[in-house]
Amino acid sequence: MTTALGSPSSAAELAAATPDSRDRYVDLLRVASLATVVLGHWTMAVVTLGPDRSAQAGNLLAEVPELQPITWLLQIMPVFFLVGGFSHALSYRSLVRRAGGGGPGVYPAFLRARLQRLLGPVLVFVAVWAAGALALQLLFADGPLTATATRLVAQPLWFIGIYLAMVAFTPPLLRLHERWGWGAFGALLTGAASVDVLRFALGVPHVEFLNFAFVWLAVHQLGFLRADGALRMPGVPAALALGGLLSTAALVWLGPYPVSMVGMPGEKVSNMAPPTLALLCHGVWLAGAVELLRRPASGLLARPRAWRAVVAANGLAMTAFLWHLTALLGVYGVLLALDVPFPEPASAAWWAQLPVRIGGALALTAALVALFRRFELPPPARPFTLAPRGAGPLAAIGATLALLGVLGLSMVGFGEITEGRTATLVAVDISAPTAIGMVLIGRLLVERAGSARRRVADPAHRG
Repeated sequence: MTTALGSPSSAAELAAATPDSRDRYVDLLRVASLATVVLGHWTMAVVTLGPDRSAQAGNLLAEVPELQPITWLLQIMPVFFLVGGFSHALSYRSLVRRAGGGGPGVYPAFLRARLQRLLGPVLVFVAVWAAGALALQLLFADGPLTATATRLVAQPLWFIGIYLAMVAFTPPLLRLHERWGWGAFGALLTGAASVDVLRFALGVPHVEFLNFAFVWLAVHQLGFLRADGALRMPGVPAALALGGLLSTAALVWLGPYPVSMVGMPGEKVSNMAPPTLALLCHGVWLAGAVELLRRPASGLLARPRAWRAVVAANGLAMTAFLWHLTALLGVYGVLLALDVPFPEPASAAWWAQLPVRIGGALALTAALVALFRRFELPPPARPFTLAPRGAGPLAAIGATLALLGVLGLSMVGFGEITEGRTATLVAVDISAPTAIGMVLIGRLLVERAGSARRRVADPAHRG
């Protein structure tokens, strides 16, 4: 997550206050990656009605498999995690400098700062949807969109959970990067490849879930390399782009990896859940590709109007991401209420209706952002203070609870919140109320650890 650009509140003031040293391209990549995900969800979402008017959600790419290669451009979440690694490295190193070279207070302060900005809008989203789901179940238990809505809106939270894990692992992985450089990335890449060998060649059960760590942390590690300038060295961006693209193509060609870089309903193997070596190679090619575009993009961002637009979008991107599926479901709800027919997916009528659905979702998302964006504002800057030695483990426990709670909620959704519906997370069944409780407790623990103060004895009162 990018850091705040300063204290002024308007986009124009923030843009004017931007220091020359800031890498504006990182902010553009963050906004562009989330915007691409939102537009992709709006475009690919397919809702069909059964004979009883119940709604079922699907994916256009499953209806038209010939379109699946476009995911090699539209699956851009690795870029967001790359940007996260870059920003986390700068943020953590800044705290280390302010602490005079390190100390036990750095890690809790780092987690607290990261989670304040990230979990603020998430907790509001969860609270509103938990109450909304309860109302829907009590008032419209058999509504055509009830089950679909309460399950679908929580699915993007998986990304928040993975991102929280990256935040929590930043200090140890940054130390490995500072010692081994590309070797640390290579170790994670080797881990991801080994997991796939154990999974596909040897049939070892459950080992594939390790790649949630290896794959996404490897992409995050590329962000560390970018922060140190390693991705800007001559020939490196082109090598990453070409090598990653050819490796992805070879893995898909040889199998057993599917063409799509996003999950498809009913598929035996997904490149996303759990992630595969093919998805990691896809992330490598994207890292090289966006670095190749850095120079022309930086020239564009030097223009005041373009930079103001990026600053404005950067201040609401996470809120828009959290609420964009809510807005889309609102559009489908209106279509149902008006008895508008739902065309056959991928038919001419379906494509003709697409601009209307996207336009409606955009308008509703704008309204929701206007309502909730204040929860994405960065907290006031505070002076750095040392925390007691026990604060680090407390912060780590809190971050772990928060990320597991968010991941669990992305799996179980808000459906049947009163009936205790569960999903299995790391071999443990978890319900929506339990997941919400874990997020709240985790957030409180991190806040407590990060705000603790170490007492320093006054020499005048020593015995």
